[in-house]
Amino acid sequence: MTFDSLLNLLEQQFIELDESTLNVVEGLLLKGILEDLSYSEIGQKEGYSPAYLTNVAAPKLYKKLSKLFGKNVTKKNCRLLIESNNKYKSSILPTYPSGAVPLNSPFYIERPPIEEQVYEEIKKPGALILIKAPKEMGKTSLLLRILNHAVHQNYRIVTINFEQIDCAILSDLDRFLRFLCASVTQQLNLEAKLEQYWDDDIGSKVSCSLYFRCYLLEQINSPLVLAFDELNLIFEYPQVAKDVLPLFRSWYEDAKITPIWQKLRLIVVHSTEVYIPLQIYQSPFNVGFPIQLKSFELNQVTKLAEKYQLDWQSGEEAEQLINLVGGHPGLIQIALYHLSRKEITLEKLLQTASTPQGIYHRHLRRQWLTLQQEPELAEFFNLLLQSNQPLQLKPIVAYKLSSMGLIKQIGNEAVVSCKLYQDYFTKNFMEMDSKHQL
Repeated sequence: MTFDSLLNLLEQQFIELDESTLNVVEGLLLKGILEDLSYSEIGQKEGYSPAYLTNVAAPKLYKKLSKLFGKNVTKKNCRLLIESNNKYKSSILPTYPSGAVPLNSPFYIERPPIEEQVYEEIKKPGALILIKAPKEMGKTSLLLRILNHAVHQNYRIVTINFEQIDCAILSDLDRFLRFLCASVTQQLNLEAKLEQYWDDDIGSKVSCSLYFRCYLLEQINSPLVLAFDELNLIFEYPQVAKDVLPLFRSWYEDAKITPIWQKLRLIVVHSTEVYIPLQIYQSPFNVGFPIQLKSFELNQVTKLAEKYQLDWQSGEEAEQLINLVGGHPGLIQIALYHLSRKEITLEKLLQTASTPQGIYHRHLRRQWLTLQQEPELAEFFNLLLQSNQPLQLKPIVAYKLSSMGLIKQIGNEAVVSCKLYQDYFTKNFMEMDSKHQL
């Protein structure tokens, strides 16, 4: 069913209740909400001012839907109410998969027993959860659900995304630790008191620990979940990382003997193995509760296909797609999105996947441009493409290629992660070599 089918169904129900149906603007607004767009994005797309949508159209829409559903409807719960109703479920249009899967999305696929395990782990005093996987494998989607679970436990949550931190801050230990304290303070809506705790004579690390222990954790009455997303970016600043990573490890260890530190629960999300040499007792990556997200298996792909209203119960189609992209969750989502909209057949998708006409062209082109900016990465990846067996790569090269999702690591060796990458990059390197020979 299409969105128009959903509108027709709603219209019939409004008529049965002797209520006015949705007007054009309310229909466009509902469509945007179901696509997880903000009022500003809907206004820009449809040609209406965000203020009009927010203050005029939205209240009228929610009032009508509230009468229909018999409960208060808001922007936050609108999509969830429709998706949970079997009458409307089949008419929801999937949005283009990009970034984390929203909390209220039906297109999140659980990976039992991981979710249940991390929900239990985050309740433990002084917990440390480590989530590892290449980009677009579902790390942030899982993180959102852990944080949402923590909120329902009345915990305080703070997220530090390393992709949003300036390089100048990441490259300076004192600036980074001050940034960390200031950011946590701000997200907890507390008054900043860095100058009262920062002391050059005892150093940044001790000052930072004192600020957490004696101020931040004392000011809150519930556990604090501190999540570090894409922590691996600090690996690129080894001199800072060699101090920061042991510091996080020390907080985890201190929770075993100091009650105040038990309020702190750490979540570390990273794309690859750490390649910075650390003493075993200093690394936060060999303690805590580790989670490594893997590629989707056959039953997970068939379940997701069902959510996209594709009849793949035989498993044959799912196997073909898995063979192409190695079960990569992000690439699986993109394929199912296009197939569900009947923009392409599976046969055509498989034939054109590694070509400029394929659905993955934008993704592949972005990866190719990244390689071109890193000649050393390109050189080693090209060697791997030409090899018939796994190769051992330099740690920094393996870290970056793994972070991009281009390789899978088997012990100390690596292989190309999927057929799609093998086909596309082999062809591109061959064409580049041909041009150089002319």
